[in-house]
Amino acid sequence: MPQVYFDNAATTPLRTEVIESITEVLKNNFGNPSSSHSFGRASKTLVEKSRKTIAKQLNVEASEIIFTSGGTEADNLVLKSAVKDLGVTHIITSKIEHHAVLHTVLHLQKDYNIEVSYVDLDENGMVNFKHLESLLHTEAKTLVSLMHINNEIGSILDLKQVATLCQENKALFHTDAVQSVGHYKLDLQDIPVDFLAASAHKFHGPKGVGFTFIRKNSGLQPIIVGGEQERGLRAGTENVHNIVGMERALNEAYNNFDKDFEDLKGLKFYFIEKIKAEIPEVAFNGDSSNIEGSACAIVNVRLPLPAEKASMILFQLDLKGIACSRGSACQSGSAQKSHVLTEILNETDLQKPSIRFSFSVFNTQAEIDYVIGVLKSLC
Repeated sequence: MPQVYFDNAATTPLRTEVIESITEVLKNNFGNPSSSHSFGRASKTLVEKSRKTIAKQLNVEASEIIFTSGGTEADNLVLKSAVKDLGVTHIITSKIEHHAVLHTVLHLQKDYNIEVSYVDLDENGMVNFKHLESLLHTEAKTLVSLMHINNEIGSILDLKQVATLCQENKALFHTDAVQSVGHYKLDLQDIPVDFLAASAHKFHGPKGVGFTFIRKNSGLQPIIVGGEQERGLRAGTENVHNIVGMERALNEAYNNFDKDFEDLKGLKFYFIEKIKAEIPEVAFNGDSSNIEGSACAIVNVRLPLPAEKASMILFQLDLKGIACSRGSACQSGSAQKSHVLTEILNETDLQKPSIRFSFSVFNTQAEIDYVIGVLKSLC
């Protein structure tokens, strides 16, 4: 039985080159990068080289890259410090953000009594910019937190348009770019975001490491204290081998960017055309069937099955060796429906099984043929 992994929005397999880089560091560079002796200095050199490389890819200064344990910590750092230390009293976000943002915002609302506004979305999960602009017309110190690419339906936010609106209204702008860094080229001099979160395991790097971009002179303060690592913004001994692995993964992503991007679009197009041909009643959630206008690696489909069959669909696919998901891996143990789909679908469509398929450059058309054959047999 084939084993097909179509859950790359949850996590991606490591590239061979990344494994080699991590292994080399684990063998040869065990020194604490905060130590002043040669072992520590060697590790520190690797960390700073990685910081410079990542900064160069995003066209920012190395001092603006702070290493974290991943996207969730990066989101928490920005949102919590913005309220505690920067005087933010109003956060604008959307109801389809990752829970790393939504849950953090709710905690801040409860603990600090801040105002929280949710921008209107259309049926595809796209931001209503008129409504966003109206929400920005306030005297309160405001931070906007909107993700670049939605992890469930693949909708893409126009970062530059939001950043410009924020600048015009003297608001700060934070974006969770976990699904886009390593897949889309971002020039943060051209796109004036204030804060950005990224995670290595979404672009064929290791789990447990990521970074946040914090524009210089922001005034942000640490939420993890106990040491002066990461310019005093994130205490704790740096995860040297994973940081180097993240650097290598991002380098490989950029070195192969054009080819990989076209290959992923090709796989997505093939999947969409194949499933429409084999299961004509299939529907697509959000704008995920838009090849040019949604994430190149994410398709969210709604199958023509009754509600009583919906609950077992992922289990049946798993028995056939197929890995996919209902949505965010962080919610996989929850019995609740996707909060993203709940926002954009009516109650009837919510009862039908919706599945997110997300691809990587390691996937093939033959795998798509197999998966759609299995889906057809279930429908």
